[in-house]
Amino acid sequence: MPSIVFIVAVLILAWSYDFFNGMNDAANAIATSVSTRALTPRQAILLARTLNFLGAFLTTEVAKTIGKGVVRSEALTEPMVLAALIGATAWAWLCTHYGIPISITHSLVAGLMGAGWAGGGFQALQLRGFVKIAYAMIVSPVTGFLGGFALMLLAYWIFRRMLPTVVTRIFRYGQILSASYMAFAHGANDTQNAMGVITAALLAGGFIKEFKVPWWVILGSAFFMGLGTSFGGWRVIRTMGMRMVKLQPIQGFSAEASAATVMIVASLLGLPISTTHVISTAIMGVGATRRLSAVRWGIAGHIVAAWIFTFPGAAAIAAIAYYLLIGGLRLLGT
Repeated sequence: MPSIVFIVAVLILAWSYDFFNGMNDAANAIATSVSTRALTPRQAILLARTLNFLGAFLTTEVAKTIGKGVVRSEALTEPMVLAALIGATAWAWLCTHYGIPISITHSLVAGLMGAGWAGGGFQALQLRGFVKIAYAMIVSPVTGFLGGFALMLLAYWIFRRMLPTVVTRIFRYGQILSASYMAFAHGANDTQNAMGVITAALLAGGFIKEFKVPWWVILGSAFFMGLGTSFGGWRVIRTMGMRMVKLQPIQGFSAEASAATVMIVASLLGLPISTTHVISTAIMGVGATRRLSAVRWGIAGHIVAAWIFTFPGAAAIAAIAYYLLIGGLRLLGT
């Protein structure tokens, strides 16, 4: 496959992945704000789109982990990259279509693993990098839950002597800040997934000499993430912000602020985490401060099941895509 054709195909798939990432994960940034009526849907989407875009320029540490930490650089081939993106994008589209808030990061990691295994066996996979990613994915939702729980208790204690109507009014404004923080943090972490794959493809194709994310890759990834956010993903927003637990502005603020802090720290450390996991568990932690029954654990269980199936689902699609690509290239004599 000519290198320029390969790069164009990677860009189309990677930025399609970014689009569905923004569309599915729009719920992460704005669901609680819409649910508590702190922002109208139109205001929330405009805010999320802008801050998602700006967050992409914070750091490129996560892109390095994605691009070099799942499949060994020497084993990575052009069909593997394309198949990984096909698996991740197809899974993201499928779950977004049915209103399932999945981990977009999980889908890309799974796609890379499925394509890497299909093309080079287990020896092609980067075990150390996968352990790092898996550790972040396990620790981050736990931290989100504990952070939401702790921040909610602190807010209750600080404002315990104020009238509920006054507290609600204060945190309706506060949620504009927390939603902005959340959208920025989401862009800082999730936008880098596609950046990492595109940069790895550029390196493999000989277009760059070292793993350094070009400015135009950052700009393009940020643009398509923001574009996806503009389209919303209203079924996912309804699930995240309205069905899991009924939120008040003070609770929405606590969930967003705690989740965004986890995301920012992870981004600076180069840890690709599931932003869906973190905000979901932060919402659960906030709800659990009232009573455990305040959280609709049945809905949470369905979401957890979707997360679990993301790895085999996206990996299987990527592996099938790899075999189909290889077969097609052989027929074409490439």
